[in-house]
Amino acid sequence: MTADAWSGAIDRMLGRIQDTATRVKDGFPHWADPETGQWTTTPEGDWTGGYWIGQLWLAAAATGDARYRSWAAPSAERLRARIDAETVFKSFPAYYGASLGAILHDAPGPREIALATARSLTRLYAPALRLVPLGAQAEEGAHIGATETSIDSLQAAPFLFWAADVTGEPALREVATNHAETIIHLHLRPDGSFIQSSSLDAATGRLVRHYTHKGISDTSTWGRAQAWGTLFSTQSYLADRTREAWITAAVRGADWWLAHAPADRVAFWDFDDPEIPNTERDTAATAIATAALLKLSRVAPTEAGRARYREAAEATARALVERYLTPTHAGDRRVPGMLTEACFNKRPDARAQDRANRCEFIVGSYYLFESLLGLAGRIDPLRV
Repeated sequence: MTADAWSGAIDRMLGRIQDTATRVKDGFPHWADPETGQWTTTPEGDWTGGYWIGQLWLAAAATGDARYRSWAAPSAERLRARIDAETVFKSFPAYYGASLGAILHDAPGPREIALATARSLTRLYAPALRLVPLGAQAEEGAHIGATETSIDSLQAAPFLFWAADVTGEPALREVATNHAETIIHLHLRPDGSFIQSSSLDAATGRLVRHYTHKGISDTSTWGRAQAWGTLFSTQSYLADRTREAWITAAVRGADWWLAHAPADRVAFWDFDDPEIPNTERDTAATAIATAALLKLSRVAPTEAGRARYREAAEATARALVERYLTPTHAGDRRVPGMLTEACFNKRPDARAQDRANRCEFIVGSYYLFESLLGLAGRIDPLRV
C-alpha cells in the first residue's frame, strides 16, 4: 500500500486522540468501553498511562500541531510520582510517556523524569538474578516481588539502553545488557514461542518454574507474551547490534507468530485456548506484533526476511484497520478511531481495574498508531 492509503486510518485515530483529550482531564486512559468510548482511567498512570502520552508525542511529531504537545507535557510531568515505585513496569510509562518526549521533541522535563526512573531501576537490579525483578509493587494480580520475572519486563532493557546512550553511564548499560540477556534466555522456547513468566531462586538465580500471569495455562503461549518478546527483543538488538542472539530471538518470535496467527492475521488472546475460534481475539497483541514486524522489516538479517516482515506488517495493519478500527461497518455510529476487540485480562485473578475484554485498550491503540505512522513514512519506526 502507498503512504496515502494509510491516511484515512491515521486521521480517524487522530480524531480519537482529540476526543480522548476532551474526555480525560484527570487520570490516564487505561481501557475504554467500545460502545460509548468512555475511558476507565488510572490516577498515576499504572503501567499503561505512558501509552496515552506516547500517542500525543507521536501525533505532535507527525502533524506539527502544537495542541498534542501541550496535552502531552503536563501528563508527562505527572509521571514523577512513579519514579521510585518498586516495580520494573515503571519503565513502560517512563519510556513511552517521557523518553519519547525527549527523543521526538527534545523536551527537557520528560528527559529528566525518564533518566531519574532509569537510575531508580538500577537500584532494583538483583545481581544474583542478573535482572530487574518484577518488584513488590508490580502491576499484576498475583506472583510479584523479588524473585518473579516475565517477558513483559524485557521492555526495561531498551529503555535503559536509551538512558545509557543519553548519559554515558556504564551502570545503566550493564543492567540493560544483563536484563535483556537473562529475560530472553529464560522465556524463549526452542520452537520460537515465548512463555510469559518465571519464578527464580533468590540466591542462585536458578529457574524454579515457568508459568503465566495472564495466559490460559502455565504452558500456553499468551498472545501478548509472544508479541512482547518479539518486539522487545528487536528493540534490545537495535540498542546493541553486536548481540546476534537478540535479533535471532526476534526473528524466531516473528516467524512463530506468522506461522500460528489465523489466516485473517488477528490473533486470539491465547494461541492455546481450546475454544478457538469461539473465543476472544486480541487486537492489542496483534498491534504490538505489527510494530515488531515493521521494525524487523528494516533490520532482519536477510533481504528476503525484511521483505516478508514488511508484507506481513502491512497485511496485519490492514486487517486491524478494516475490521476493528471504528467505524467497522455501515451505520456504525460509535466514536471513530477506536481499536476495538482488545483482550486486556480475562483471568479471574486479574486486578479489578484490568478486567476488560473486547474493549479499546490504550496499549493496542498506541502500537497501531505508531505502526500506521511508520507505514505512511511519517515517523521512522526505528526511532521509537
